[in-house]
Amino acid sequence: MINRIKAIPRDYMLFLLAVAFIGFAGGIVNASFNNFLNEKFAISSLQRSALEVPREIPGFLVMFVSAMLFFMCNRTLAAFSQIIAALGIACIGLFSFNFNVMLVWLFIYSTGQHLFLPLMADIGMGLSKDGKPGKTLGRLYGADNLAAILGSFTIFIGFGYLHLTFSLSFIIAAIGFCLAALMIYLMKKNKPVSVKTKFTVRREYGLYYWLTVLYGTRKQLFMTFAPWVLVTIFGLKVQAIATLLTIGGVIGIFFKPALGQAIDRFGEKKILIIEAVLFVFVCIGYGFSRKLFAADIALIVTSACYITDQLLLSVGMARSTYLKKIARNQEELTSTLTLATTLDHVFSISIAVCGGLIWKAFGYEYIFLIGAGIAAANFVSAFWIRIPVQSEQN
Repeated sequence: MINRIKAIPRDYMLFLLAVAFIGFAGGIVNASFNNFLNEKFAISSLQRSALEVPREIPGFLVMFVSAMLFFMCNRTLAAFSQIIAALGIACIGLFSFNFNVMLVWLFIYSTGQHLFLPLMADIGMGLSKDGKPGKTLGRLYGADNLAAILGSFTIFIGFGYLHLTFSLSFIIAAIGFCLAALMIYLMKKNKPVSVKTKFTVRREYGLYYWLTVLYGTRKQLFMTFAPWVLVTIFGLKVQAIATLLTIGGVIGIFFKPALGQAIDRFGEKKILIIEAVLFVFVCIGYGFSRKLFAADIALIVTSACYITDQLLLSVGMARSTYLKKIARNQEELTSTLTLATTLDHVFSISIAVCGGLIWKAFGYEYIFLIGAGIAAANFVSAFWIRIPVQSEQN
């Protein structure tokens, strides 16, 4: 075992540790943030959806911000993004004197998060030396998942037995982000991508852009409203949310690496089609379980759908490996991943605001009905995926 660990390339090990620290910090934030909003500010569902505007605008701006930081290579930029995230979440914990001030810190935290989103796939696939990027990403997502379990479990134990506060939990998360920044900073630097390349848009990447937009809108619906349903409709406390994340994390330890291998073996097309079908049932179960089942059964069904969605989010790696197979070169891979993040946030911001209005006017059920429609569009779109013969052979 020691010899196998020594055989792991240094940069890969450092990035694996960085992803683990990010997963730990993210697990803490994800398990506590919605309860923090509900208990500290007592906001409505419409306010909760409006909150996504300052949180998701950094995603729209990520292409422009990364272009401004053109002098940084992707690894330096990744380290910098974690420092920004650490600063933002620490300020949320310490200086959220009122809701409007908290929005400023949330914007900073979200900027760091969104800068890293395309970089994780970019750096991860760049570390793949065996021609199996899905396997490499699967391992990274698995490390992120395992660490997120620890973060969620920390919240469960801390709030349940150790009188942990939201402020202290966010400080712990900030430390995790700082350690991730240190690990990435210690990696060997690579060549920055030119500003001109960062703004390259090509017709042959059109399907990838479209799949990313669908993924972004579907992700935003669940990221915004799924935990909010559990907190406000079913009345779950922070320990219960942490428990669900922990359960999903435990399953993900095995699921995510296996998913990465399945992408390499069966191809992105089949995996994305299967994901779309499953997500239709997840949306229907999440939105209408209270009308179809008794209260206790409805909670179980909704919780199961919440966990399933957390697992299905990792199918996003299939979109990244698809792009790697059709990209002309590494520079365009980096820039296109970043551009796609900007594109999907144009729509995810809109869907978050519209979702709040729909919830207020008709009920939360119809939000997830829209999600099912997005899944159906994703199902049809996935059939158009074509991998170049050369990439398939590689």
